[in-house]
Amino acid sequence: MNRPPVWLTTGAACGFVTVALGAFGAHGLRDLVSPERLANWATATDYLGLHALAILACGLWLLQRPDDGLVHRAAAAFLVGILLFSGSLFALVLTDQRAIGMITPIGGVLLLAGWALLVAGAWRVRGRSRADSGSGAD
Repeated sequence: MNRPPVWLTTGAACGFVTVALGAFGAHGLRDLVSPERLANWATATDYLGLHALAILACGLWLLQRPDDGLVHRAAAAFLVGILLFSGSLFALVLTDQRAIGMITPIGGVLLLAGWALLVAGAWRVRGRSRADSGSGAD
């Protein structure tokens, strides 16, 4: 699989969806749901947008290092995390079924895992760069 275009396209699509759902929440839901639920919608769109950018960053990273499995897994964790975290909050707002909220923390853990994988990838690149320069000192 040619990873960079997949993640660049996915990140861009998530950014598009962020704007659409943010506008829907601000204009379409304002008079239909409680302020608490509207705040849940805003949180879902905030996290969707932030992680859309993270997926784009993964795609850009993979343009430089296409075989970086850690970054590929980070992007995948971000995507599944978005679906579970933001998706469950969107569903909670639209259905008012509190049980759906039990999925949200699983998505949050996947978002954290994505960031941890990026840290590991960056650390590994740092180690390679230091080895390539022949210096262990900063």
